[in-house]
Amino acid sequence: MNDIKIENLNLYYGNNHALKDVNLSIPKNEITAFIGPSGCGKSTLLRTLNRMNDLIEDCKILGSVIINDEDIYTSGVDINLLRKKVGMVFQKPNPFPMSIFENVAFGPKTHGVKNKKQLFEIVERSLRQAAIWDEVKENLNKSALSLSGGQQQRLCIARALAVDPEILLMDEPTSALDPISTNKIEELITQLKEKYTIIIVTHNMQQAVRISDNTAFFLLGEIIEYGKTEKIFAVPNDKRTEDYITGRFG
Repeated sequence: MNDIKIENLNLYYGNNHALKDVNLSIPKNEITAFIGPSGCGKSTLLRTLNRMNDLIEDCKILGSVIINDEDIYTSGVDINLLRKKVGMVFQKPNPFPMSIFENVAFGPKTHGVKNKKQLFEIVERSLRQAAIWDEVKENLNKSALSLSGGQQQRLCIARALAVDPEILLMDEPTSALDPISTNKIEELITQLKEKYTIIIVTHNMQQAVRISDNTAFFLLGEIIEYGKTEKIFAVPNDKRTEDYITGRFG
């Protein structure tokens, strides 16, 4: 079962053809890594999966992105519902300037959950899923900005999980973190795939090897190669993939 099917996707920023004929099937409950040099289209493709590129002027998208049998680019798609289903975690932790509790409760409240007991249950469940509950349970009313960088990123993951998504997009979620926090987030991502389909953009090839099931290698807006991670890294089909993963360029 494929959670996401991308067909003949082309994306333009004005005259810049940023994604070229992308075709990709992303399996459910697996971790798929997007790798490639800077500016090659990885984050752009990630943002098409919850229509974040809609916010960019002069952005034109052709082709289809089918999630659970629905093309998310047809007219009439409820973008709020789409973003509830497809959560996003960014490169730099971006907690809201409010309490730890309110950060996680924000999404459920937006979607109409008012009951205090229910909100507390959602907050506790999400913080537990994000492996940070034990560190913050005594300080839920403290400002989220008082947490360390690694804790803030796990809080942002909890915030994404609180609205019960099916898919989690992660745009270089550990690039701003130290090695110990990175390790915690990687362990967390590996556990979360039991329940969610996860797509991660990473510059760190060792990270792709450690945690992903599938890897897509991007170059200049095209997918050069896509397949099982161990195969891509052990016996790539394309010389350009081999050159990139062995450090000859990028």
